[in-house]
Amino acid sequence: MDFVKVISKGDLPAGSMKTFMVGNKPVAIANVDGEYFAVSDICTHEHCSLGTEGFLDGSVITCGCHGGQFDVTTGKVLALPPPADVSSYEVKVEGDDVLIKM
Repeated sequence: MDFVKVISKGDLPAGSMKTFMVGNKPVAIANVDGEYFAVSDICTHEHCSLGTEGFLDGSVITCGCHGGQFDVTTGKVLALPPPADVSSYEVKVEGDDVLIKM
């Protein structure tokens, strides 16, 4: 498993989240006060896109489909209906590059 550059820091302002394809996997990347986190983009409830249809409030992602919530720092479910956590990926920043371990 290697780190892969996904974005530059300027591509994702603080307080925002977006979906990116990393290899063949959709990954939601969030910028929480200048710190970057990455989780699987697909909600475990009805398979909605968290990064495209969801909302970020601090470190909490709310799925836009049915309101399930996840902690973007860990992928853990915070509020139902999602039955399971989403995968969380290690992120590091090198210079201006945001890299994710896949």
